[in-house]
Amino acid sequence: MNRTTVSLIAGVAALAAVTGFASMSEPQASGGDTAKTAAELPVERTSLLCPAPSTSDLAETAYTSFTPVTKGTGKSGRAELTAAGEEPAEGTTGGSGADGKEGDKKAKPVLTPKEPGKPVTGEASGAESPALVGTAEGRFAPGWAVQQTTEVEAGSGRGLLGTACSAPDTDFWFPGASTAKERTDYTHLTNPDDSAAVADIELYGKDGALKSTVGEGIKIPPHSSESVLLSTLIDEPQTNLTVHVTVRSGRVAAAVQAVDDALGGDWLAASAPPAGSLVLPGIPKDATSVRLVAFAPGDTDADLRVRLASPTGLITPAGHETVHVKAGMTAAVDLGDVTRGEAGSLVLTPTEKSAPVVAALRVVRGKGDKQETAFIPATGPVGARATAADNRSKGSTLSLVAPGRSAKVRVTASAGSGGGTAATKTYTIKGGTTQDVRLPVPSGLKGTYALTVEPLSGGPVHAARMLEAAEGGIPMFTVQTLPDDRGTVEVPDAEQDLSVLQR
Repeated sequence: MNRTTVSLIAGVAALAAVTGFASMSEPQASGGDTAKTAAELPVERTSLLCPAPSTSDLAETAYTSFTPVTKGTGKSGRAELTAAGEEPAEGTTGGSGADGKEGDKKAKPVLTPKEPGKPVTGEASGAESPALVGTAEGRFAPGWAVQQTTEVEAGSGRGLLGTACSAPDTDFWFPGASTAKERTDYTHLTNPDDSAAVADIELYGKDGALKSTVGEGIKIPPHSSESVLLSTLIDEPQTNLTVHVTVRSGRVAAAVQAVDDALGGDWLAASAPPAGSLVLPGIPKDATSVRLVAFAPGDTDADLRVRLASPTGLITPAGHETVHVKAGMTAAVDLGDVTRGEAGSLVLTPTEKSAPVVAALRVVRGKGDKQETAFIPATGPVGARATAADNRSKGSTLSLVAPGRSAKVRVTASAGSGGGTAATKTYTIKGGTTQDVRLPVPSGLKGTYALTVEPLSGGPVHAARMLEAAEGGIPMFTVQTLPDDRGTVEVPDAEQDLSVLQR
């Protein structure tokens, strides 16, 4: 048997291992090389990581885990969130411990969901709450969502800080960070795997790349989290920064915690990958200040047309019709109270030649010493389905935007974490508009609930959820975007070609 034959057989065997099956029949004759349509199957394993929530002793953190019910998942599976770097708990067993060595005892889970379709919640207090590493398998894996929401009543980081715990990856862009004297921004890196990860942090200001060797080769031990204060990486303060995290080995989840002395703080999630056109959904209608921060990572300048998708259609903000983003440089534009009391989303498109960009919004609500900040990164469309966990009976707003064609969308409010019956509503979003929809609320709601968004027809839909909790006259809030949950994966209909054995 020659080397080519061995390679082909090994490739077919690997594909069979991934998909769970491979057809052993000979391929039927056909008039061409038409590929069969790949099947959409539920994912069987999902990893999510939550950063350490706060350095404030006053921090009160709520965790909400939810998996939507998905057809074709079977009846088995489990999900759990465990403290990163925690010493193994006594009396429990498992394969690999926190240091990745076989035979170590397994750390006790912080949160363990019981069944899909119903949220489960947990709490943490103070400055010592750790990052969490989560894994879901089987029926708990498709669409698994975990929300981390922290309320800090006073002092550094005052406000409502929320983030959707994210999957590990190897490349992240964060336009909207800062090392200004009033800001304290940390990049959090969490490693879910049994071996160490190595990452680099690059910073880009208004004049381009900022020299720093401190951000190179940052080691994140197995099942652990590291936070890096951005101001320690460069000498001079920078008001508007783009942070680029790249992973040399392994994989991490990354997020930026941005804290302002006067404007509160929030988590800055990664922007959608660089693209010529971007959508930034869910600007609160009562926003008093909106700042757009954009970065062009390629070698070509980007000229972007700026439009606001309002409830009545696409409009161009006066005085901000376009923005020019120089290659390798961070651009910032203050749009003021661009929504003027109406729901809105920002739509960025190339004026002529397309060039890839990343972008985010810093949004401020309130006035004077009663202001609070949140961030909205550019995000991809909902796709097949997206979920926002941790919604309350009051204070949740769902924004839906159809930047192109009109779309029909189904929104499901799950049963409550403490009881209640799920409810569903269907909405039609006109092309070029943003709608803050009236949410379905579970009947008999007790506790928190999850919102699941599913486009039914029409063009792409982008979504964001705002959660607010006023405290002492301060309009505390946080915004999470809702990209596709990647709950399914395309699996090709593979067939083994036995004719290779005769060559």
